[in-house]
Amino acid sequence: MKRKLDNPIMDDTQPHQINAPSFKGTGIKPQAPFVNEYGVVIGDSKYASENSPLENWSEDTDPEIMAGDEWIHPTNDIGWNSTENRELLEAKRAPHAPFMHPDKDVSIKTD
Repeated sequence: MKRKLDNPIMDDTQPHQINAPSFKGTGIKPQAPFVNEYGVVIGDSKYASENSPLENWSEDTDPEIMAGDEWIHPTNDIGWNSTENRELLEAKRAPHAPFMHPDKDVSIKTD
């Protein structure tokens, strides 16, 4: 059972990986971090949790324990940094008209 934490999301963004894409304008709502059934915080961008098998690894630890959806955050996961996932987000963004002033040439002396 997932336990919810304080929600750090503001204006459809949340602190996450450097250079990670923004969900703003995509219709995808960032989700707050949660605590999975093993007591590990998922999606807080700190990547260290007292109860994590990674923090308590031994030769008796079965790596399979960290498989499954309860180990992946839907909107704050390093997988969003991949080219393929960035393209998925860009495809969901509403198109914006280019910035222009009909009576001004904003490109003058730019080359």
